[in-house]
Amino acid sequence: MTTTPGPGHGRHDPSLSAIMSERRQLINLAYRLTGSLADAEDVVQETYARWYAMSRRQQEAIASPGAWLTKVAGRICLDLLGSARSRREYYVGEWIPEPLPDRTEWGDGRTRGDADPADRITLDESVNMAFLVVLESMAPAERVAFILHDVFRYPFAEVADIVGRTPAACRKLASLARRRVRTSQAPAVPTARQAVLVGEFKRAWESKDIGALVGLLDPDATVIADGGGLAGAALRPIEGAEQIARYLIAIAGRAPNLTILKRTVSGQPGLVAQHDGVTVTVAAFGVQGDRIKSIWAVRNPDKLWPWTAHRGSGA
Repeated sequence: MTTTPGPGHGRHDPSLSAIMSERRQLINLAYRLTGSLADAEDVVQETYARWYAMSRRQQEAIASPGAWLTKVAGRICLDLLGSARSRREYYVGEWIPEPLPDRTEWGDGRTRGDADPADRITLDESVNMAFLVVLESMAPAERVAFILHDVFRYPFAEVADIVGRTPAACRKLASLARRRVRTSQAPAVPTARQAVLVGEFKRAWESKDIGALVGLLDPDATVIADGGGLAGAALRPIEGAEQIARYLIAIAGRAPNLTILKRTVSGQPGLVAQHDGVTVTVAAFGVQGDRIKSIWAVRNPDKLWPWTAHRGSGA
């Protein structure tokens, strides 16, 4: 996606490079606030559209264009989160945030490793699926205050200006969000250990070894699938190691030509399922101790475009 400057803002505009250099920060912020890469791109597009809708005099009167862009993007995200809650009441099945590929795995029509650096999301602990799922449980203002302050280190005075509340109220919102994260997050498991478990899970699934699968899953494990009504998926969470193992074996039996690949999913070890070379499922894992506690399987094709060779029919 590119943003086209308005009239009078040609390539020799000395402020253009400074304005556009904010793009990566904005896309990172908007993704964490919305949990959707598509929505994040729309937010950034709208933010720049509002900047270029102003006259040159109005732009020059803004002391910090970066702060202005952040404020506008934050407010757009806040509005979007409010409307998203209403939209999800009509969503078919469970809703899962969009999973992100490793930067070398982008498949948006360009060659691998050739994606625009400004479009890449920084992969850290604030984009892993378990964290994003917790964010989904927060009220919009709570989520925005927490992400802006705790992740991006904005002072509460600036957060208040974006959220439309007092600094003290924003401090309380961030504190509430922080407690949600602490109580829901299991102790961190080293990435190498996660990779081993996911690899063993892959082999057990491919060999249809129900006993091995049960042994790798926590007894109270949960699978949540997101098909959005556009792809087959369980409409409700599947709970319990044995029930999950049987469900996975049934899937393997119905799709004998499925290829399972180990990939980095939202910054952590995960799996990608492909059919005839097309990605049809991206699975993220939550590990607790030596067992897999959570599996988030995204099958909605609208959420898988970064993982596929082309985005949409016109790509």
